[in-house]
Amino acid sequence: MTRAVIFDLDGVLVDSEPLSLGLLAEEMRALGIADATPGEVGRQFLGVALPVIRAYVADRLGRPVPDAFVERFEDRLLALYPERLRVIDGVPDLLDRLQAAGIGMAIATGGSLRRMGETLRVSGLERWFQGRAFSADQVAQGKPAPDLFLLAADRLGVAPADCVVLEDSPHGVTGALRARARAVGFVGGTHLALRREDHAALLRAKGAAPVLDDMTGMFAALTAAA
Repeated sequence: MTRAVIFDLDGVLVDSEPLSLGLLAEEMRALGIADATPGEVGRQFLGVALPVIRAYVADRLGRPVPDAFVERFEDRLLALYPERLRVIDGVPDLLDRLQAAGIGMAIATGGSLRRMGETLRVSGLERWFQGRAFSADQVAQGKPAPDLFLLAADRLGVAPADCVVLEDSPHGVTGALRARARAVGFVGGTHLALRREDHAALLRAKGAAPVLDDMTGMFAALTAAA
């Protein structure tokens, strides 16, 4: 029985990944990684915390990454949110149904606390997640480690085995399963428009079941018996 649902945020509740992947690729190219594209960044780092990406950039460059790299990226990204951040279709209705059914809800995002807070505020989703939104900033290891999902389950007071995680990232699916939660996949974000079937197959291969491309039927998928 599902007692709680733990949501990834970017690409699952809000359609923010096209903005973030595009800007991240721009910042990487500006530092000298000429082959950085939104598609390649997404394939490698979807769901991964910025410190991991920063370490990758330093390794590629063979030198330390400027201290301002992360701050500049987030400043540029958050400046776009008031005009361009969009909630995934069907999300508010899904959250209302889960709440009405007495199912706990939390967020477990690889994004920073700052980005998470602004995303929830600008999108209007914060009312469903007061005190129940968690960032990779708060754990020793982000996805694909289980730490973030274990933290969310603990704060909800629910055993991980009684939680379902909704993810668009293979790293997130791996982390959820390592935490002993069930994983459901979502591939409805516009960042996956050109590779939706391939990405769905990847999530299934990692252990997500089922994998949906919109929120129709999501309540049943999240609350079905394992």
